[in-house]
Amino acid sequence: MIVDLLLGIFGLGFGLFTGVARFVAPDNGIFDKLEGMKAKMGARTGLVVHWIAYTIVPLLMGGALLAKALLYDYGG
Repeated sequence: MIVDLLLGIFGLGFGLFTGVARFVAPDNGIFDKLEGMKAKMGARTGLVVHWIAYTIVPLLMGGALLAKALLYDYGG
């Protein structure tokens, strides 16, 4: 289905973007929610939760949706 393909591409792109941006420009302002998470959960836990939620989960879900779309919907 085209929705799975598009969501997979978007998820992978978003995960890659946040993963790279975290190292290239960490103080750019795109990680505004990170400071709130650090304040509520502590510095290390907030960073880990933010990293999982905004980098790892989109990469995994994007990869799974893209694989499903390419292997099952378009691969036969």
